[in-house]
Amino acid sequence: MAGTDQLRVADADRERVAAVLVRAHAEGRLSLAEYDERVRAAHAAVVGADLVPLTADLPADVPARATGERRRPARTPLRVAVAVWAAVSVLNVVIWLAVVAGTGAAVAPWWIWVAGPWGAVLALHALAGRAGFLVPGPCGAAALRR
Repeated sequence: MAGTDQLRVADADRERVAAVLVRAHAEGRLSLAEYDERVRAAHAAVVGADLVPLTADLPADVPARATGERRRPARTPLRVAVAVWAAVSVLNVVIWLAVVAGTGAAVAPWWIWVAGPWGAVLALHALAGRAGFLVPGPCGAAALRR
């Protein structure tokens, strides 16, 4: 039985090696000429043994947390909903402030009726999700399990 180094590689395998080479070039580990030569070889690879020497002298990929890099939080439906709520709430407060400044009179803070209930529903969704309850709707845990 042939070893795994003699198995034909897929485009995904070639792209994985190319991504490692891009990162190595960005870190200054490879010159532009070396990078170009290795990327061409990666895309021309036929079997696994063709890919091995292309990254053999490069360090193993280090997770972002070990290198101190900050990772972006995952974009979940709840995070998107909170961002939309915050943007709409700020817009309503700005409009209310413009009305107060334009009229010169005290105007009831009507924006609370927009931001308050909507924010309370989002907070309940977040708390229920953290408690492990399946919350229906696009922001709930049930939507994430689909």
